[in-house]
Amino acid sequence: MFRRSLAFLALTLLLAAPLARAQLSIEITGAGGQRIPIAVAAFAGEGGLPASISSVVRADLERSGLFRGIEVPPLSPQPTEAAKVNYAEWRSRLADALVLGSVAQRPDGRFEVRFKLFDTVKQQDLSGIAYTMRKDQARATAHRIADFVYEKLIGEKGVFSTRIAYVVKRGNRYELQIADADGMGEETALASFEPIISPAWSPDGKRLAYVSFEAKRPVVYVHSLLDGKRQVAANFRGSNSAPAWSPDGKTLAVCLSREGGSQIFTVNPDGSNVRRLTSSSAIDTEPRYSPDGQWIYFTSDRGGSPQIYRMPASGGEPQRVTFEGSYNVTPRPSPDGKTLAYITRNDGKFQVALLDLANRQTQIITDSDRDESPSFAPNGRMILLATVTGGRGVLSAVSADGRFKQRLSAASGGDVREPAWGPFIE
Repeated sequence: MFRRSLAFLALTLLLAAPLARAQLSIEITGAGGQRIPIAVAAFAGEGGLPASISSVVRADLERSGLFRGIEVPPLSPQPTEAAKVNYAEWRSRLADALVLGSVAQRPDGRFEVRFKLFDTVKQQDLSGIAYTMRKDQARATAHRIADFVYEKLIGEKGVFSTRIAYVVKRGNRYELQIADADGMGEETALASFEPIISPAWSPDGKRLAYVSFEAKRPVVYVHSLLDGKRQVAANFRGSNSAPAWSPDGKTLAVCLSREGGSQIFTVNPDGSNVRRLTSSSAIDTEPRYSPDGQWIYFTSDRGGSPQIYRMPASGGEPQRVTFEGSYNVTPRPSPDGKTLAYITRNDGKFQVALLDLANRQTQIITDSDRDESPSFAPNGRMILLATVTGGRGVLSAVSADGRFKQRLSAASGGDVREPAWGPFIE
């Protein structure tokens, strides 16, 4: 974690061979609190699609920790969004909410997906949407439906249509993977024989900044996900590491040792306008902007042990943020700026802690031994992280209150590390 981000001695070789898949599977290992019981009936006509839309919607909602799926037996005929709903029947199945839908192929070969959401307690039609899609967009459409249902019932945006990035190591090969939030639809952005670390999403979700080693030293790159092209953002003497985007996407905060020591700088994504922010004899690293762009949080050992500090985004006197414990690293402000997730050493274990920035209360929300790289979902409800179990790195997710946990593992094996949860896609 802290130590690894400071020293990089490697040579990278990019691979042009076809890339293996590293699809993630999700196992729910903890239960949330009060969950909304919801029935998602099979969509009429969805059998001809490569993915069951109703199954994906149900799985998405259950993964949020806020919904409990109600088993729906095969119904004949399958009800559609236009059906007259027998609310008493669905209430007898203990469902507080109901999703009905249908899929029909259009003359142009595309498909029209219609659905409606019903409140069975208030006996209300809560509206719905019709989507037109290609056959290969079934899962993406299902995620959008789940987002609609989530927002209607919870009152905030869902994250099922967002994406995650992570690094998989198999043998001596590293792959930077991008996948849907449920681990499906994964693609390889970069493959290497040497470490790839610190992926960071741009605010618009169209670019990734990361550190790679192909220049015989760590170099920060900015990679366009639209065309696969990339540019060098930081390739100075010494170490170039830990990129973090400003909220407007115009600037990167990075850790550079080009002037001696490890200090925080800002730089434009094209490598121009380099500006030093910290000047100390300590190790300053792992910068992260606050959501409003006013502050930069970072890790420093200027007080004798690694702790989290913050300073104005334009530079200035740092303020210490963490005081409990002798090892606190990797600051990650929540999307609303009210809390700070970080890694703390607790009785010899490295775990995710959450600090309320208003009342200064701290809560440890994981029970594992070796956590790293926490990353908030864009709605702040869940935190994605890497942990080690059975000697292998896996991804986990935990709700911000610590009550609901999941484990995500690569079906093809390997160490899975360095997760980053992408932003909302408009």
